[in-house]
Amino acid sequence: MKKTIIAGVLAAASGAALAHSGDGAHTHGFLAGFTHPFTGLDHLLAMLAVGAWSVRQPNAKWLPALFIGMLLAGMASGALGLSIPGLETGIALTVALMGILLVAATRLPAVAGASMVSVFALLHGNAHGHELPQAISAGGLLAASLLLVYGGSLLGRVSPALAVKVSGAAIAAAGAMLTAAA
Repeated sequence: MKKTIIAGVLAAASGAALAHSGDGAHTHGFLAGFTHPFTGLDHLLAMLAVGAWSVRQPNAKWLPALFIGMLLAGMASGALGLSIPGLETGIALTVALMGILLVAATRLPAVAGASMVSVFALLHGNAHGHELPQAISAGGLLAASLLLVYGGSLLGRVSPALAVKVSGAAIAAAGAMLTAAA
């Protein structure tokens, strides 16, 4: 329960704003990139949820690493100018869906889970790629995302199933609010 409270405090401290302001927020190097995932509810919740959900999947301990790799690919696509229509809505929906998957304790076949996580990471990464004028900022963002995804994995591994489901309900509700605001 203590870990659930800590996760809730982290989520509340991040603010209700979307992490993707589009205003070039990543212009100050590694630290700006590193702090970014902690200042946007969408990024924070998605990373924690992917980690927590992945440890409950059969034979899928590699999902967090896949997510980080695809996040990098999405960042590259954004940096190269690829625009995805409805990107902010899609990102908000990833948060809602991850919450629902946690609440329902959904287990997916490995290929389906990997495909879903890959698409989610590409969406999040693409948004950040548009905002990253410096590679050092991208490095900071990836480092923080790595901590959040693996932190979510740790929380998912040590938390009771009920705590994961309650956290999932809160994540799904936040995702619904983010979707409405997108």
